[in-house]
Amino acid sequence: MADIDSAKATFGRFDKDGDGFVTADEYRAAMAAMGDFAVTGPVADAVIAAKDANGDGLLSFDEFWASLNK
Repeated sequence: MADIDSAKATFGRFDKDGDGFVTADEYRAAMAAMGDFAVTGPVADAVIAAKDANGDGLLSFDEFWASLNK
Protein backbone atom coordinates (compact mmCIF):
# COMPACT_ATOMS: atom_id res chain seq x y z
CA MET A 1 0.00 0.00 0.00
CA ALA A 2 1.26 3.45 -0.90
CA ASP A 3 1.83 6.26 1.61
CA ILE A 4 -0.96 8.80 1.11
CA ASP A 5 1.20 11.83 1.97
CA SER A 6 3.82 10.80 -0.56
CA ALA A 7 1.07 10.14 -3.11
CA LYS A 8 -0.41 13.61 -2.56
CA ALA A 9 3.00 15.21 -3.08
CA THR A 10 3.56 13.23 -6.27
CA PHE A 11 0.08 14.05 -7.56
CA GLY A 12 0.78 17.73 -6.88
CA ARG A 13 3.87 17.60 -9.12
CA PHE A 14 1.60 16.59 -12.00
CA ASP A 15 -1.39 18.84 -11.19
CA LYS A 16 0.31 22.05 -12.29
CA ASP A 17 -2.77 24.30 -12.15
CA GLY A 18 -3.86 22.94 -8.77
CA ASP A 19 -7.42 22.19 -9.84
CA GLY A 20 -7.37 18.67 -8.40
CA PHE A 21 -7.10 16.92 -11.76
CA VAL A 22 -4.22 15.88 -14.01
CA THR A 23 -4.77 16.28 -17.75
CA ALA A 24 -2.78 14.42 -20.38
CA ASP A 25 -0.97 17.69 -21.17
CA GLU A 26 -0.02 18.19 -17.52
CA TYR A 27 1.18 14.59 -17.33
CA ARG A 28 3.30 14.95 -20.49
CA ALA A 29 4.78 18.26 -19.30
CA ALA A 30 5.62 16.89 -15.85
CA MET A 31 7.31 13.84 -17.34
CA ALA A 32 9.32 16.08 -19.68
CA ALA A 33 10.33 18.25 -16.71
CA MET A 34 11.63 15.08 -15.05
CA GLY A 35 13.64 14.27 -18.17
CA ASP A 36 11.34 11.72 -19.82
CA PHE A 37 10.79 13.13 -23.29
CA ALA A 38 9.47 9.80 -24.61
CA VAL A 39 6.04 10.60 -23.17
CA THR A 40 4.32 12.09 -26.19
CA GLY A 41 0.75 13.36 -26.36
CA PRO A 42 -0.68 9.97 -27.40
CA VAL A 43 1.30 8.18 -24.67
CA ALA A 44 0.06 10.66 -22.05
CA ASP A 45 -3.51 10.20 -23.30
CA ALA A 46 -3.15 6.43 -22.93
CA VAL A 47 -1.71 6.66 -19.41
CA ILE A 48 -4.50 8.96 -18.22
CA ALA A 49 -7.16 6.82 -19.91
CA ALA A 50 -5.81 3.68 -18.23
CA LYS A 51 -6.24 5.20 -14.77
CA ASP A 52 -9.37 7.30 -15.45
CA ALA A 53 -12.11 5.26 -13.75
CA ASN A 54 -15.02 7.56 -14.60
CA GLY A 55 -14.01 8.27 -18.20
CA ASP A 56 -13.95 12.06 -17.95
CA GLY A 57 -10.47 12.32 -19.49
CA LEU A 58 -8.96 13.60 -16.25
CA LEU A 59 -7.08 11.91 -13.45
CA SER A 60 -8.38 12.81 -9.99
CA PHE A 61 -6.41 12.14 -6.83
CA ASP A 62 -8.85 9.36 -5.90
CA GLU A 63 -8.23 7.64 -9.25
CA PHE A 64 -4.48 8.12 -8.82
CA TRP A 65 -4.59 6.71 -5.29
CA ALA A 66 -6.68 3.73 -6.44
CA SER A 67 -4.16 2.99 -9.21
CA LEU A 68 -1.34 2.94 -6.66
CA ASN A 69 -3.18 0.46 -4.47
CA LYS A 70 -4.16 -2.14 -7.07
